[in-house]
Formats: sequence, C-alpha cells, structure tokens
Amino acid sequence: MQSLVGITKYINDFIDILIVSFLIYQLLTLLRGTRAVQLLKGISVVVFLWLLSNFLELRTLRWLIENLLSVGLITVIIIFQPELRRALEQIGRRGFFTRGQVAKDEVVTRVSGEITKAVTYFSNKRIGALIVIERETGLSDYIESGIELQAKVSNELLRNIFLPSSALHDGAAVIRADSIMAAGCFLPLSENPSISKELGTRHRAAMGMSEVSDACVVIVSEETGQISIAVGGKLERGISEDLIFERLYQQIQPNSPTISIFRSWRERRGKK
Repeated sequence: MQSLVGITKYINDFIDILIVSFLIYQLLTLLRGTRAVQLLKGISVVVFLWLLSNFLELRTLRWLIENLLSVGLITVIIIFQPELRRALEQIGRRGFFTRGQVAKDEVVTRVSGEITKAVTYFSNKRIGALIVIERETGLSDYIESGIELQAKVSNELLRNIFLPSSALHDGAAVIRADSIMAAGCFLPLSENPSISKELGTRHRAAMGMSEVSDACVVIVSEETGQISIAVGGKLERGISEDLIFERLYQQIQPNSPTISIFRSWRERRGKK
C-alpha cells in the first residue's frame, strides 16, 4: 500500500512539473514578439545575482536585490500592462496549442526573390520604400502601430503598398516569415549623431529599427533610387540589383550554403 502511495506521489509530481514547464514555455512564446523578452533577460541576471549573494553570504547585495524585487514587481506590471493584455488576448483567441513558424530554405528563397523584384522596380522608378524583415527579435509592438494585413509576401502587393498615391506609402512594411504582417508602421528614429546629414527620415528609421532589434531593413531612396540595407546599426548603401537577393538571403537565413541558390534564382530570373 505504501509503495502504491509513493508511486502515485511521483506521478503527481511529474504531472505537476510537466504542466508548469508547459505553461512557462507558452508564456515565453507569447512574450517572444514583445519588449518583455529583454525584461526577462534582465530579471534572469538579477535572480542570478540574488542566488550568488545567498551562496557567498553577501548580505548588503542580497538586501538590495530583495528590496528591488519587491518594488520592481509592481513597476513591471504597470510598465508592461499592454504586453500582458496582449498575451491574455492571444490565449483567448488561439489557445495554447499553436505551433511557431519555421523559416525553411524554400520560403526564404521565395521571400527574398519577391522583395528583390519589388525593390528593383522601386529603384528604377525612384519610389521610396521601407521594408522590415523580422528575425529573432519579435516586432509585434511595431506591427500593431500600422495597418494589419497578414498577407503572403509578393512583388505585386509590395508595389501596391509603396505606390506614391497609397496611404501606406510613408510607413514601413513588416514581414514575418512569408507574410506581410502590417504596413504603414512607425519605426523608432536613430539618435546616432554620426549618421550622415544627407540621409532622410526613411534611412534614420531603418537605422533606428536595426539598433533596437536584429531585423533586416531594406530601404529604397526616393531621391536617388539607391537600395540600402540596415542591420545591427550599420547601413550598407548602394547595393546593386544583382547583389540584393544574395544580401537578403544571407541576412534572413545566415550560415546556409547559398551559392547554388543564388545561381538557380538568377537563372530563373533570366528566363523570365
């Protein structure tokens, strides 16, 4: 009888740990596309320091962290109220059992090709464009600042978005996986004083986005038709039409064998 009670206890403990682990995983999934990810990293560092202070008996540091956590919890709830509300709304809309999207080679190839065709057209016609490609850092906050689309990436749709007569022309289009999530989005402007004064708002917005996230941002200048890419706070200007696909693919899908992909894509483009 006692052995049966012991086995039941172990089963209950296992189920308990499994449910808690699943809830934590789903919470991290919901918060992945928000600013709260950076907050979680900061909290992890604070918790580590607290454990370290306990282990080494650093009383002053432990007292400071414990008081910081008691006040900080309320502050976090107030500051990140929109993210918490959004997470609860997503739970209500879709439940817990939603799989994440995985960027496959064929998807990246198609998306890179469609963007390449669009920006090449914009460059030739001198139409300004600002396209943000989400990578690891979620961009949900910026997506919600624009007009929701959730449409498949295509050259034709991008052309319509950035037509000078379009209401979405002045904002940014944000792409996640193989979908244009929103257009007309507002991006943070870079405050880097070393940026050339000849660069306009579109380039400064691209630089600002690349500074606060790992997104790849494509810019087409309305004045010169020049194609540029901003990544990691750095701007590569004057990219030729022959190289834009290669640059995009390398940024969206790094560390991949790409030579054969570039060759086959160019051959298909030449046949068209």
